[in-house]
Amino acid sequence: MFECYCRHGQGSVRLHLPWRGAGKLAIAPKPIDQFLRRHRKVGLDTSVFIFQVEENKKYFNLTNLIFGWLEGPRAQAVTSTITLLEILVQPYRLSDIDRVNKFYALLSTFPHLEWVAPSLRIADMGAHFRAEYNLRTPDAIQAATALSYGATGFVSNDAGFRRVTGLDIIVLDDLLE
Repeated sequence: MFECYCRHGQGSVRLHLPWRGAGKLAIAPKPIDQFLRRHRKVGLDTSVFIFQVEENKKYFNLTNLIFGWLEGPRAQAVTSTITLLEILVQPYRLSDIDRVNKFYALLSTFPHLEWVAPSLRIADMGAHFRAEYNLRTPDAIQAATALSYGATGFVSNDAGFRRVTGLDIIVLDDLLE
């Protein structure tokens, strides 16, 4: 169960909202719920944001659980500002300013989400990851950012991240029913 504090009139009203599936003992928690509970902080790859904002039919139920968790008081997530670069290329290419604004609205309002610009330390770690794990540059930066900022889990839809030691990786495709 998590708590939500909402303004109502002149005081605060404390609402108790059951976590998804609370009270349903016959139903096992979903793997994504178990993954998120297992980690104090998780890294989020670009695909998670794209699937959520675009309400991708294949992945939306999963990403919605992630972003629902992110609103909870114990949630902590981190992503690189490279995420923003990757997300905005296609909308800018199509001159789709509404879509650009939709991404900014999501990205700038989520609590418990830390945005990190690449530093020299992250660049060095990312270069090591490119060399050792054969990751693409954006992926190497994402992994280095997550590890540098204390994430122990990482959510992506790219199985290549599994090669990175030190991060527990969950791939969205593996969770599809």
